[in-house]
Amino acid sequence: MTKTFAELGFPGRLIAVEGLDGSGKSTQVHLLLKWLEQQGGKVFFSEWNSSALVKSATKKGKNQNLLTPTTFSLIHATDFADRYERQLVPLLRAGYLVLCDRYIFTAFARDTVRGCPQDWVRGLYSFAALPDLTFFFKASLEVSLARILDNRPVLKFHEAGMDLELSPDPYESFRIFQGRIFEQYLAMSTEFNFTMVDANQRIEEQQGTLRKLVAARIDLPKFTTAKAH
Repeated sequence: MTKTFAELGFPGRLIAVEGLDGSGKSTQVHLLLKWLEQQGGKVFFSEWNSSALVKSATKKGKNQNLLTPTTFSLIHATDFADRYERQLVPLLRAGYLVLCDRYIFTAFARDTVRGCPQDWVRGLYSFAALPDLTFFFKASLEVSLARILDNRPVLKFHEAGMDLELSPDPYESFRIFQGRIFEQYLAMSTEFNFTMVDANQRIEEQQGTLRKLVAARIDLPKFTTAKAH
């Protein structure tokens, strides 16, 4: 699929945020969600790997390190397809503004770095329309790593790419793994028309930029529920 939801005639609009682990994208999309809700927006939030259908299977597979790169990819594709058909498409048909913390580009970047063929990964998600607006939070590896470690003392096994045996040191493995993912994102940025956000900036500055860009590119009054008189 090479068309956005708007180009396909959906009344709703989908905004996606992408970035490395620790880039701050989740913080920003939640602040954006609150801002839109405060204005009475018809808005819905969805995040990667959150389908009740497969979440427990993914968690078990990760905990026991049972997942091959192909299995990883297929499980995430199943999760996405379930949310896409049950949540995203119905809400977009109903005229909602949908915010997604990660979209198909996460799979395109991560699964390719884990060794899955690029064409095969893209084929898995060929049913999905493109977002109407995609923000990419461009943060340095050092900033991303520092933000993760601010919240918890230890890196997660798969987050650091330890399953790929890039380095016995989880911090070095993180830098290599996330660095490769970053290169994939940069390669996709022009092809999929990403809007780049300087994620090294302060939270308030980033949020201000986001709100201005969303207001400029999305007809927000269209997604505001009518106030009772």
